Amino acid sequence: MAADHRLGFRPVREEIRETLPTEGDVPEWLSGTLLRNGPGTWNAGRQPLTHWFDGFAMIRRFRFRDGEIEYANRFLDSEAYAHAREHGELGYREFATDPPTGLLGRLRRLRSTEFTDNACVDVCRIGDRYLATTESPLVTEIDPDSLETRGRYAFGDVTDTTTVHPQYDFDERELVGYGTRFGGGSTGGYTLFRVPDGSEDASIVGEIESDPPGYVHSFALTPRYVVLTEPPFVPNRLALVTGSSVIDGYEWRPERGTRFHVVDRQSGKTVTRHRVPPFFTFHHVNAFERGEDGRTKVVVDLIAYEDASVIEALRLRRLVTASPSLPTGELRRFSIPLDDSRDGDAVESATIYPGHVELPMIDYAHRNTREYRYVYGVGNRKRPPEDFQNQLVKIDVREREAETWSEERTYPGEPVFVPSLDRDEESESRNGDGNGNGTEDDGVLLSVVLDAEAERSFLLVIDADTMTERARAWCPHPLPFGFHGQFYAEGQERPTRSMS
Repeated sequence: MAADHRLGFRPVREEIRETLPTEGDVPEWLSGTLLRNGPGTWNAGRQPLTHWFDGFAMIRRFRFRDGEIEYANRFLDSEAYAHAREHGELGYREFATDPPTGLLGRLRRLRSTEFTDNACVDVCRIGDRYLATTESPLVTEIDPDSLETRGRYAFGDVTDTTTVHPQYDFDERELVGYGTRFGGGSTGGYTLFRVPDGSEDASIVGEIESDPPGYVHSFALTPRYVVLTEPPFVPNRLALVTGSSVIDGYEWRPERGTRFHVVDRQSGKTVTRHRVPPFFTFHHVNAFERGEDGRTKVVVDLIAYEDASVIEALRLRRLVTASPSLPTGELRRFSIPLDDSRDGDAVESATIYPGHVELPMIDYAHRNTREYRYVYGVGNRKRPPEDFQNQLVKIDVREREAETWSEERTYPGEPVFVPSLDRDEESESRNGDGNGNGTEDDGVLLSVVLDAEAERSFLLVIDADTMTERARAWCPHPLPFGFHGQFYAEGQERPTRSMS
C-alpha cells in the first residue's frame, strides 16, 4: 500500500473499543462525545461499489473524560449491509451503485422506490435519540455508548428524501429541515418541517414547488427565513427508473440557472425567488439578515463549484489514483434582496476564499443565523488540488485571510469546532455581531487525520485561535475517510451542534 491518501479508501476490518495513547495535553474542560459517520468498507461481496458515497456506514466514537480519549467503532447493522454480507451483492440502490437487476426489477421502480437504509453520512440527535442519517428517508437510531443499531426512525414520512443537514435553532429550540418530493403523480419540490424540543414529530412548515427538483444537500437558516439553494442538477425520471444508479439519473442543465428560494419560517410562504448563473453546492456555511440601502437582504455563505462534475470526480476509480484531480470549491457569499423581482442581477455575489475548501464548520452554537467571522474546513495546499484534502484551513471572512495546519503525508477530515467552557458568556451574547469580541475562535477543532506513513489515523486537537496542535490520540488502525460528525458535551441540556 502506497504511503498516501489511498490508504483512506481501504476497508477497516476490526471493531474496537479502547483508550487511545495520547500525545500532548487534552484541555481539561473538553468533556463529552464526538460521534462521526462515514464508510467502513466499499465491498459488497462479489460486487464492487463505485463511489465514495456508497460505502457501508461505520460509526466512530471518541469519548473525552478526565484528559483521556476512549475510541470505539462499529458497523451500522442496516438491512443493506446485512444483505450484502449474506448474498455477496447489493440489495438496494446506493448513491452511485445499483444492485444487479433485470428489466422486471427496473419496471418495479415505477410503482415503488426501494430506499437504502445505509445511513453513512451524518449523525443527529432528536430528544434523547441519536440517529445515523443519509439522504434516504430511512433514518437509523443508534446507541451512543455501545454503538449498537436500535432500529428505524421516521421524520414524519412526508417526503421521498430527507436532508442529512437539519439545522437547530437555539432561540426557538427546534430542529428545522426539509425533504425532496420527486413528483411523478404529484408536483415535485421540497417540504419544510420542524421538530420542536420535547417532541419527536415533524410538523410541516411549508412547501416549495419545483418540478423537477434539483439535487439539494443542505440549506441555510436565519431567524426569520429558510433559504434553499437549488442547482440545475436535476433528475430525469425515466433515467431514475432505467438507469444504473441514483445519481446517474441526474443531469446538469445550466440553462435553468441556480435558484434561491427564500421561505418565511412562520407562514411557510415563499417570500422571494431569484435565479443566478449556474453553480453547484453541497454545503452551506452560514446565513444571516442584514439591512443595506434601506432594504433587508439575506446573506448566504456556501461552498460553490462551477458545475456538478465534482460528483463524478469522487468516484473511487478516480480517487484511488496517485494524484486525483479534484474540482475546486470556493467560499462564496450571496446577498439576496427580499423582494419578488426574481431578477438574478439583483443578487450580489463575491468570492471570500478561492479555495479549495470543503466540509465547512463555524462556531455553530453562538454564530449560526448571525453575522460571524471564522469558518474552518479541509483544503489543499495547491490550487487546483493535486492531491486529496491535505490541510485544515481557518478563514477570516471579515479580513478575507486564511491560516492553515498541515503535515506531510497526512490527510485531515472535517474539523468539528467545540467552544471553550471558559469563555466569557456575557460577551458571547447571541445578539452580538460576531465581528469583534475576540471570543469566536475560543475553542478547539477536532479532526480525524490519516497518517499514511504510520498507516494509522489519529484524532487531532487543535487550538482554533492559533491553529496549533494541542494533542493527538492514536487510533489502532487507519480509518477510512468519513464525512460528518457532531460533538455532544457532557451534561448539556440542549443538543451541542457543531456544524450546519
